Amino acid sequence: MRNADIQRKTAETAITASLAIDGTGNSEIATGIGFFDHMLILFTKHGFFDLKLAADGDLEVDGHHTVEDAGIVLGQAFTKALGDKSGIKRYGTVFVPMDEALVMVSLDISGRPYLAFDVEIPTERIGTFDSELTEEFLRAFAVHAGLTLHVRLLAGKNAHHIVEGVFKALGRALDEATRKDERIVGVMSTKGML
Repeated sequence: MRNADIQRKTAETAITASLAIDGTGNSEIATGIGFFDHMLILFTKHGFFDLKLAADGDLEVDGHHTVEDAGIVLGQAFTKALGDKSGIKRYGTVFVPMDEALVMVSLDISGRPYLAFDVEIPTERIGTFDSELTEEFLRAFAVHAGLTLHVRLLAGKNAHHIVEGVFKALGRALDEATRKDERIVGVMSTKGML
């Protein structure tokens, strides 16, 4: 079973996560930021992961620490659950339309963290969610999951649709990349490790 439980406690946040990569899309998410909860639920559903994530953060300051630390914890959970990455396809590329928005996410579970984020979000806030935290979450997640992650907006005007497309595409691309392929012996690398 490719599962992981992670806890992180700092002076700013306390976060717990329980992840099953080979799930059915079930989630229990409570971060105190409604729109962010919605995005993590979509990510889980479209990636067919099971995820329980609870965050108690300093929202009286703003949502930055909660969102960034959730990315750290989720990235650590994926790293732990994947173990030595034996047999996984490694790569995933997905295009997701969300009404007028079209988002591409392409990733490599390479062990070489990198984020290329080419997404213009037209509003500063979506509900109580600070739009620029989308990039902060993705950066923290990519670093701690060891992903090379490219996120590109190809079309879109509505901020909600754009960010929703990003999270759905991320889930679907990760589902693709984490799938086992019986043809792969060890890891998908001539180096012998990822």
